[in-house]
Amino acid sequence: MKVYLRTFGCRANQYDTEVTRAMLVANGAEIVARPDDADVALFNSCAVTAEAEADLRQAVRQAARRNGRVRSIVTGCAAATDRGAIAALPTVSDVIGGAGTDAVASALGLSPLDDVNLAGQTGARALLRVQDGCDEHCTFCITTIARGANRSRPVTDLVREASALARRHAEIVITGIHIGTYGRDCGTTLGALVATLIDAVPGVRFRLSSIEATELDETLLRLYDDPRRLAPFLHAPLQSGSDRLLKRMGRHWYTAAEYADGVRRAVAGRAVFGLSADVIAGFPGESEADHEATLALVDALPFTALHVFPFSLRPGTPAERLPDPVPGEVIARRARELRELAGRKAAAYAAIRVGGAADVVAQGSGAARTGLTGDYLTVAVDPGIPRGDRFQGVLARDPATPGGLVAIATSAAVPTSP
Repeated sequence: MKVYLRTFGCRANQYDTEVTRAMLVANGAEIVARPDDADVALFNSCAVTAEAEADLRQAVRQAARRNGRVRSIVTGCAAATDRGAIAALPTVSDVIGGAGTDAVASALGLSPLDDVNLAGQTGARALLRVQDGCDEHCTFCITTIARGANRSRPVTDLVREASALARRHAEIVITGIHIGTYGRDCGTTLGALVATLIDAVPGVRFRLSSIEATELDETLLRLYDDPRRLAPFLHAPLQSGSDRLLKRMGRHWYTAAEYADGVRRAVAGRAVFGLSADVIAGFPGESEADHEATLALVDALPFTALHVFPFSLRPGTPAERLPDPVPGEVIARRARELRELAGRKAAAYAAIRVGGAADVVAQGSGAARTGLTGDYLTVAVDPGIPRGDRFQGVLARDPATPGGLVAIATSAAVPTSP
């Protein structure tokens, strides 16, 4: 059986695809690069934005046009909330909500994977999903419906999996749907888990994917003191700098001031630290004053990157019923202003990093080889450094890329195991 895999959305989805890939390979399937060559096309879908679902539908239709004999299976968040539109797409035989690896195995008549303990993944950096689901109910988000309540994975399973991944990957990204709630259902915390992983799995660099700024406990803050083990980087969803908008979004657990305090506690005393956030432009009812409050907060905090999302209405969410929609042209202008501010802050941080030391993992392929620093800067590297290797370097301006950086190795790369 030849299988084509396509993933949309977050790192949790990417992890789920890696598990599915392992299940398919264990059953003797061949993974192919194009749907044209596949017997089965497996699409792991995202429901965060309307654009993500549109991209999914387009990809399924394109696969069907290129290979009318292919059997298409759609999994993931959009599949979990499908009202028939996905099931009606050409060549779609199964719509399986959530991760659905066992359900995919069943649909294809294959054996499920007994142990998620992956020996290696396809990315230069490995992903470790520590939990699934979310207990919050943001009014713009459909993930709770798609993924269900928070469910934490056992620590022993995670240590075993991380130990296996560390043999082939220099960095392991701790991911999930709401990782800050890890352990609430089993009497522990994310900080305790990360401390255990760092103690049990030597050598590898761990990285937190996305965590609420107010969910950084003292254990996590202390672990940031060793940037070789926990990458000096924080992606903390903000969404808005207006308390009025945050309440309207259903993000009741923090105010703008509390968010700022959480970020400052993480960054305090650390000259090298990457900080990014998600921000929504044009949420229903957002006034110009609300937008200005967001701009002011972003400007005041040491952000090095920003993911700006023009508001996208998700059917079935409470936001669908909110009054006072923001006109499209206003949303576009506010998103542009946020991105321009983020660009200026990113450039200023890059300028500060010139001449500084960097802990780099090589990624990309061939002449397009790049590196990722601990503080989440993408930099040029010597294309002779193998993908996945980790090395210490010094950052300099990249003459080939205006505003870009290059990492010049100062120590031999530490290769990953074959």
